[in-house]
Amino acid sequence: MSNNYTTTFTVDQSPAEVFAAVNNVRGWWSGEIDGRTDQLGAEFTYCYQDLHRSTQTITELVPGKKIVWHVSDAKINFVKDKDEWNGTDVVFEIGKTGDKTELRFTHVGLRPAIECYGKCAGAWGFYVNDSLRSLIETGKGDPNEK
Repeated sequence: MSNNYTTTFTVDQSPAEVFAAVNNVRGWWSGEIDGRTDQLGAEFTYCYQDLHRSTQTITELVPGKKIVWHVSDAKINFVKDKDEWNGTDVVFEIGKTGDKTELRFTHVGLRPAIECYGKCAGAWGFYVNDSLRSLIETGKGDPNEK
């Protein structure tokens, strides 16, 4: 069993709708996002105040099935090791389960042993389980609530 941060939920929407919502990163993740978030090989930056800055490269983009961001050049300013996210991967896996669509989110490398795990897992929990899920189900996320 992996100890990477993972969370899963199911929705009534189609895999294509879930895939589109995940790629609409500005619709569910707070902060300043610069660059394309929906094209294989694209790079985008994420910045939230002076607390978090990172660059993500989209390394896998399989319509209706999977999205992978490789995180590089990350600076997390609320922990001692500001580079904790460097080299990690953010993975969205989409699949049918009965008449529902399942989204499995995993931040590979975000493990309980690293300092930012508690705060980062809590933030991902909100952004994925609340904001992204709301975007999928209602067309409106809550990117600036947290």
